[in-house]
Amino acid sequence: MASQSQGIQQLLQAEKRAAEKVAEARKRKNRRLKQYRMQREKEFKTKEAAALGSHGNSAVEVDKETVGKMGSIQTSYQRNREGVLGNLLKMVCDIKPEIHANYRFAG
Repeated sequence: MASQSQGIQQLLQAEKRAAEKVAEARKRKNRRLKQYRMQREKEFKTKEAAALGSHGNSAVEVDKETVGKMGSIQTSYQRNREGVLGNLLKMVCDIKPEIHANYRFAG
């Protein structure tokens, strides 16, 4: 009976050691995968930077150009606003009733 419980103890210890080894192997695998992903990401960033070149600079230039155009549009709006509103009101208020050229008398 004592040898049987000793055998069970040995099996339990062996199972525990095997579980520890499996856990350690999983940890190593995860570390390798993480390292591999980081390496691939670094390579991708390098290739992306090479492919895009100075794309960041052109984006800044486009932003500056956009701000400049928006400023000129705003200035033009302020300068022409009153004249356009006056013309619009004059066209709406000064009505000259006329028969349309395409109108045909029935009969």
